[in-house]
Amino acid sequence: MRLLHVIASARLEHGGPIEGVRQRARVLRELGHEPEIACLDDPADVRPDQFPCPVHALGPAKGSYQWCPAALEWLRANVRRFDAVTVHGLWQHHGVLCRKAALEAEVPYFVFPHGMLDPWFNRAYPLKALKKRLYWPIEHRVLRDAKAVLFTCEEERLLARKSFRPYRVRERVVRYGTAEPEGDPDEQRAAFARAFPQLAERPFLLFLSRIHPKKGCALLLRAFAESYPAEDPTALAMAGPDQVGWRGELERLARTLGLQERVVWTDMLTGDAKWGAFRGCEAFVLPSHQENFGIAVAEAMACGRPVLITRRVNIWREVEQDGAGLVDEDTPQGIAALLRRWRSVPSAERLRMGERARECFLNRFEIRAATLDFLAAVSS
Repeated sequence: MRLLHVIASARLEHGGPIEGVRQRARVLRELGHEPEIACLDDPADVRPDQFPCPVHALGPAKGSYQWCPAALEWLRANVRRFDAVTVHGLWQHHGVLCRKAALEAEVPYFVFPHGMLDPWFNRAYPLKALKKRLYWPIEHRVLRDAKAVLFTCEEERLLARKSFRPYRVRERVVRYGTAEPEGDPDEQRAAFARAFPQLAERPFLLFLSRIHPKKGCALLLRAFAESYPAEDPTALAMAGPDQVGWRGELERLARTLGLQERVVWTDMLTGDAKWGAFRGCEAFVLPSHQENFGIAVAEAMACGRPVLITRRVNIWREVEQDGAGLVDEDTPQGIAALLRRWRSVPSAERLRMGERARECFLNRFEIRAATLDFLAAVSS
């Protein structure tokens, strides 16, 4: 099959959705299919060498909506080359453009909302929610006319029904995932230790995600200060890009809490250093207020690391059911309790939990199985 994936941005620092697209494209090629990616980025901002398939940058787009009417010309000229089109994400111009081009060409299109219909956003950002309600008649048509709206887990599907009305879509849950880490684990640990020698000889918890209020970063710092006494050698590694300029405020909070020697800020990690951070940590922690899937959660489990997450990470049921980590609420009390529970877990049980995390990844979130699930959806 020739398959087009359309996303607002193909810049990898933008997080999970584009990483999922990239990983799926690699497996699709291995299976003999021909994927391509289109995005609304300025061509100067995209690195085609980072992808296993052609990437078409159709921008530059304008504003937070990523307004890019010029992209419609390319879509109209090319959409008939494909057996199916998949739209990744909502509330930006690429969805409207894909709907128009695909319907004109009678090519089926599918939509991955990637958690963007979660009602949490309406509660957290009421002014944005008002704008979305005004825009909903347009966005609803994108969803309504898709051959299927693809949800990455049952929790996402159920939450999506609660955000806006009317809501008439053809729903389908397909597995989502990421790839097995490649490379030598010992060299990866060494690469991380060389980059951050202050963590080489001490236990640490790893947060690896965007530095963003949605991710619960401030909650994590306060809970760490409350749950880990000063004499405990455990450190906290905060890894990820600062996309909203919040890190300075968080660093001041860490100093106020007396954590300046116990929190290490690494910026965005890639390659061996990233995998070395996963392999070297005691556990991975993601205290998000909203997380559709959490690619980093799956990556941690792929490395055999227990995960400490909230019930706002939509795969929490799978993690809890498989005994792959610990789960609690996205509140100050919940995150503090999560860390205290982890501290009390005996070493032998931590090892078993890591083994179960690895099994959870292989059974549920490995990218090849997830890609076969996706192919079954777009072929039906």
